[in-house]
Amino acid sequence: MLSPILPARRTVPGIALMVPLILLAGCGGGQANDARKAKRTPTVGYVVVKPTNVADTTELTGRVTAYQTSEVRPQVSGLIRRRLFAEGSLVRQGQTLYEIDPSLFVAAVNQARANVQAAQAQAEAARVQAERFKPLAEIQAVSAQDYTNAVASARQSAAQVAQARAALQTAQVNLRFTRVPAPISGRIGRSLFTQGALVTANQANPLALIQRLDPIFVDIQQSSGELLALRRALSSGGVLPAKARVTLKLEDGTDYGETGEVEFTEVTVDPATGTVTLRARFNNPRGILLPGMFVRAQFAQGLTTGAFLVPQQGVSRDAKGNASVLLLGPGNKPVARTVVAPRTHGTDWVVTQGLKAGDRVITEGLLAAKPGMAVKAVPAGSPQRIKAPAKGQGTPGGGGRG
Repeated sequence: MLSPILPARRTVPGIALMVPLILLAGCGGGQANDARKAKRTPTVGYVVVKPTNVADTTELTGRVTAYQTSEVRPQVSGLIRRRLFAEGSLVRQGQTLYEIDPSLFVAAVNQARANVQAAQAQAEAARVQAERFKPLAEIQAVSAQDYTNAVASARQSAAQVAQARAALQTAQVNLRFTRVPAPISGRIGRSLFTQGALVTANQANPLALIQRLDPIFVDIQQSSGELLALRRALSSGGVLPAKARVTLKLEDGTDYGETGEVEFTEVTVDPATGTVTLRARFNNPRGILLPGMFVRAQFAQGLTTGAFLVPQQGVSRDAKGNASVLLLGPGNKPVARTVVAPRTHGTDWVVTQGLKAGDRVITEGLLAAKPGMAVKAVPAGSPQRIKAPAKGQGTPGGGGRG
């Protein structure tokens, strides 16, 4: 009699205990499903693109060239008596740099002056004789031939005076050339000839070299292919010409403070290198740029109109190099789109085809976002909001409480 009663009493408490466990399991399962659902919806950041004009910036190598260069050469022969400048100093145009021994040239001037005086005396005598023969020839006191000879002699003597004066002028010029002047203003280098050296008018080596360094030129080398592509883009209308302002990076990687302008482009291509030379002019008041120095030149040759700037992390490329982006489509579902992004501009890709104004390009959370799946979209760069854990969660022993 006792055996059937005892099992019935044992099952009542068991059923009572199972009811709250089932309720707790149901509550815990709903919260877990919600958490998993929230976890399955990734958050992505996006940027809204709009068309703009983007400068077509080019970086090329260049070499510094002096604005003016002049070789100081003697125009007469002789011994250098004095050097009248400090090597490496600034000289002015017309300033005397060397003095050549003028002794022989002073003597030549004196001789030429004496020749002029002798020619003048002879010319005066011939002129007077011709004047005396004129009335005598009219009365036939002298023959007409004698009068003609007297007139010719007077004219010849006058010509000899002119020749003597020209010789005197030449001698004076040569005497002036014994003081060798600076052809241009600029900085002069070392003297290649010293005091006492013999120099000649036709020697191969100059006495010194003068270079004008402010302003100064930078010769930039650009491949003929790049120049041809730019001209085609300008002719197609997709690119506008830009005023070529040039900035420089020096050999140590620092920026040169002054900004220059491209003055002209060569009309011929160097057959050895296949490049065209562009010449830019810079102010060089502190003398930082020196002839022969290598620099990196950055300048804009054109403006791409209607382009879109997309952060580089928002553009991906396949194995063939084709570019694509993920856009936010209807219902905040990502949509893949192929674009044309030929170059970069700073930290952005320049997209010329495939986008339109107002498109939302995903730039953050790309690894979790897949085309067609629902995402939570926020503007790129939005701060993350981390919720504080609920009471009893995240602490030891608190997870088992409902």
